[in-house]
Amino acid sequence: MATSKSITLLFLGLLAWLGIHMSGVAASPGLTLEPIQVSARVYYFQGQAGMASKQNRGFMSNAGFVVTNDGVVVFDALATPVLGDAMLSAIKRVTSQPVKRVIISHYHADHFYGAQALKAQGAEVWAHENGQSSLRSDAATARLEERRASLSPWVNAETRLIAADRWLHFPETKQITFDMGGVHFRLLDSSGAHTGEDIMLYVDGDRVLFAGDLFFTGRLPFVGEANSKMWLETLNRMLDVEPAVVVPGHGEASRRPLDDMKLTRDYLDFLRQEMGKAVSELLPFEEAYRKVDWSRFEKYPAFQQANRINAYGTYLLMEKESFGKE
Repeated sequence: MATSKSITLLFLGLLAWLGIHMSGVAASPGLTLEPIQVSARVYYFQGQAGMASKQNRGFMSNAGFVVTNDGVVVFDALATPVLGDAMLSAIKRVTSQPVKRVIISHYHADHFYGAQALKAQGAEVWAHENGQSSLRSDAATARLEERRASLSPWVNAETRLIAADRWLHFPETKQITFDMGGVHFRLLDSSGAHTGEDIMLYVDGDRVLFAGDLFFTGRLPFVGEANSKMWLETLNRMLDVEPAVVVPGHGEASRRPLDDMKLTRDYLDFLRQEMGKAVSELLPFEEAYRKVDWSRFEKYPAFQQANRINAYGTYLLMEKESFGKE
């Protein structure tokens, strides 16, 4: 059996094959982000569909911000320091309040590299305590080197992996609450689903939920090494807070979250069903992959880049589950 470390590095190799406030690199001309308003105080930036590339300059994930009377709370920071700078410029067009806090949903490159720019302007970074091991991992180092090549010059030798100023330890309730400028926030611990450190942010008065990569709209999820069983359980609980709007990690904000999460749920269910059947029949992965009819999902953005990786990760997970090692 391959080790967890070798499997992680294999995923990164496959992704590479598929292919500011930043010393030494000026912000790309015309890189302007337009915030989309979803409630009185809440905005988000919507990245392009698909995977990170030179063509989209890494802008393929979402981030958001909440304007309060005593500063701005940002959720996620996009995929490059240049994009982080562009976020700051866009926020300044909306409010004169400074960015005081950045919540990192998880330590995947497309969601936190921009924190370098926000922290340089004085923002405090918060993240789940489990993110410490992710940040120190060989996979994080390998991903940074890959992005320095695939997203040059927007990720370069000056790009740094930004640790949290506050690593959050969640109580048994799996919630941490805080207030800023008259707005009440809830941080929701969803760790162990998409990654080991997943966090969601709920803005109570506006009924807006920032879901990170636990929810995708309009494109296939990136599953990789995720625990799809726990992910499905998280989706089942996600709407307990009764949000009016859910901002996903990728894709358009949803005002019909129960309907719009169907793609994520159906895809995870399908992966588990097909790869679970292959494991029970002792089929090698390549044979199993060829036998599956993927036509139901192949029209969605990111299918070509992510589907084989997602299937392989799920195949390995179903093997572990079959041996009682999940």
